Amino acid sequence: MTAFTGGHSDPTVQPVPASVVEQVDAADTTLQNPRRAVIALGSNLGNRLETLQGAIDALEDTPGVRVKAVSPVYETEPWGVEAGSQPSYFNAVVVLKTTLPPSSLLERAHAVEDAFRRVRDERWGPRTLDVDIVSYADVVSDDPQLTLPHPRAHERAFVLAPWYDVDPEALLPGQGAIADLLAGIGREGVAARADLELHLPE
Repeated sequence: MTAFTGGHSDPTVQPVPASVVEQVDAADTTLQNPRRAVIALGSNLGNRLETLQGAIDALEDTPGVRVKAVSPVYETEPWGVEAGSQPSYFNAVVVLKTTLPPSSLLERAHAVEDAFRRVRDERWGPRTLDVDIVSYADVVSDDPQLTLPHPRAHERAFVLAPWYDVDPEALLPGQGAIADLLAGIGREGVAARADLELHLPE
């Protein structure tokens, strides 16, 4: 199901499950009663910036999803591995308005990862693309398929720093203000890349 645009394949094109399309079809043009979701993106293989932008565009192409804000790019030391053993990550956060329920948004996140041929063979291994749901409205859930908010978001500067940039007043359900969380853990290991930029989909 590879789509061809301008003579080259576009890995961001991924079919949306029919059940999801049916669920949001009527609401797609107006996004009636949308919920706010925060998505964290990360890449440390290949063209990292291009991959992050492709993920943003793919999320916007999802029925029932509208990308409302895109953070600056941060460069981050890999988490949980020996220093220098992997390339650094590019990280960003996007804020969405969506009529999809959390489970369908998770399906789409995985489909976007799969479109970039993500490999999940090593827990802290390098990866082409990570798409993680950080929070969904004020939902707090310990569902093992999708724990909300993300169970480690409050201790990760590479999530909190870009999130703070696009929404400094944001709250992480059950944890408090992201400004306070970020102040508590600091910004060691993450660096803003002012020379790089991601764009809202047109």
